[in-house]
Amino acid sequence: MSILRTFLPILRTFQLILAAILVSLPGVWATLAVAQDYPSRPVKIIVPFGPGGPADVYARILGQYLQETLKQAFVIDNRPGAGSVIGTTEVAKSAADGYTLLLMSNTQTANETLMAGKPYQLMRDFVAVAPINYSDLVMVVHPSVPAKTVAEFVALLKSKPGDLNYASSGPGTPYHLAGELFKAMSGTNIVHVPHKGSGEARISVIAGHVQMMLDAITTMAPNVKEGQVRALGTTGTKRSSVLPDVPTIGESGVPGYETTIWLGLMAPKGTPDAVVSKLNAEVNKFLALPATKDAWAKQGAEPMIMSPAEFDAYLKKDIKKWADVIQSQGIKIQ
Repeated sequence: MSILRTFLPILRTFQLILAAILVSLPGVWATLAVAQDYPSRPVKIIVPFGPGGPADVYARILGQYLQETLKQAFVIDNRPGAGSVIGTTEVAKSAADGYTLLLMSNTQTANETLMAGKPYQLMRDFVAVAPINYSDLVMVVHPSVPAKTVAEFVALLKSKPGDLNYASSGPGTPYHLAGELFKAMSGTNIVHVPHKGSGEARISVIAGHVQMMLDAITTMAPNVKEGQVRALGTTGTKRSSVLPDVPTIGESGVPGYETTIWLGLMAPKGTPDAVVSKLNAEVNKFLALPATKDAWAKQGAEPMIMSPAEFDAYLKKDIKKWADVIQSQGIKIQ
């Protein structure tokens, strides 16, 4: 009896542990089943930007790959407006089941500071899935603008404060912030003209309705090479291999100037971890393909491979980065 009394508490503890394991098994199997079955119907990727820009282009490239590998349709749905807030809000309100995803950029991380009153909070209402790529921007002007270099353009702006305009795809977008950062660091006054999308902004500059734009190299480089616009500088810390003859803005007129555009994938908060992990793994497989790297290098884009946790940390860091820039430079939505 004394031996039984000694081991009885141990047996009871073992029974409790075994019971807990058995209770959890249905949930474990259910989670595995969700990942195995996903996706069982079409997936929508909402792009909160207009057609023709980097987010739209790379959403379609990625969507095509996921459609082929996961054997289910990935539908790209452009919902531009309000500096990406319209489309982003729609995803935030969607079911957290992995069937509505957000193709986002540093527009969303900047908007955390610029648009405090928006109906969502990025890190509260979304979960990080995977980054996609990043690229430099290029400052271009219409050929009618007499400036041939960044230094000459700065001098022109200072001689005509408030007379010239620059285009963007909307408030809070990388193109807007790049323009405001340029204004602040160059001590110039050039008027922001927001558009509904980068495609519309690009057309405005090519047509001469707006004098300047800071646009992604991935989409504007062909227009530069065709002579439709004149490139004054790129926004990286080193020259772009796509436009090697174009100096950086930092080396040609505004020392220390640097900014990029990056893209990523998020889902509504509460999306099953198994689904997030599956999507992350598939995206990373695509980004690691030599064909992807080679094709994107020719366009000026660099793949970004991270786990969901790493991308989550990256997002938080980028939110703080842009908060510091926006507050220190006094950048506001006009």
